[in-house]
Amino acid sequence: MRQEAEKAGFRPCKRCKPDQPSLAEQHASRITRVCRLLEQFDEVLNHRVFKAVTGLTPNAYAAANRTKRVRAKLTKSHLVTEAIYDTGFNSNGRSYETSNEVLGMTPSEFRPGGSDADIFFAIGECSLGSILVAKSKRGVCAILLGNEPTQLIRDLQDQFSRAHPDRWQEGFDELVVKVIGFIEQPGIGPNLPLDIRGTAFQQRVWRALRQIPVGSTASYAEIAEKIGRPKAVRAQLRRHALRIH
Repeated sequence: MRQEAEKAGFRPCKRCKPDQPSLAEQHASRITRVCRLLEQFDEVLNHRVFKAVTGLTPNAYAAANRTKRVRAKLTKSHLVTEAIYDTGFNSNGRSYETSNEVLGMTPSEFRPGGSDADIFFAIGECSLGSILVAKSKRGVCAILLGNEPTQLIRDLQDQFSRAHPDRWQEGFDELVVKVIGFIEQPGIGPNLPLDIRGTAFQQRVWRALRQIPVGSTASYAEIAEKIGRPKAVRAQLRRHALRIH
């Protein structure tokens, strides 16, 4: 029956995926791959060691990579629903519930380039180079790393080609610098590949900013308390307050 439907031109349902193995079989396959990887090591991965090296839990690092996949898929897919299911979300509703957190806007707004979204941003310096943090009215929508601030701005424009990234919110650059100063730990993962270090650092910045209410300002002490580092010392970082015209 399924083969006949496919020959007639019908496409498999994106929700139930009748052309793929059952959910139980998929889970078993994934666990098998993980077990095979663990078999290559002398000791089981210690979550505390993972966090000490990356600054994140394994789940948080996995979430950061899922966010990257969602963003990439949305820019290439013709259908929002297709992008959602292909990146591992189990339901359309779940994706929309978390879209403010991972995209700073709904998937429907993000896919065409941030349709009519007002975006403001700030650029600071960290151990990995320049970092650009952009925020919409809904939340953080981009955290970019690179060597040249001007290139980061061009990347932001390319990613949100239909947005309005010429709006400015006073004090946002100072807030970003405060957050970077408190989570900056050059000693974390110095021997890791740069892409892994970058992903982990972006996730730490994103998580710290999420804990600060939209539109509010926060002192260094308040930020340090929120991110669990009450004794953190204020970092001296060069910052740029740039604006797209």
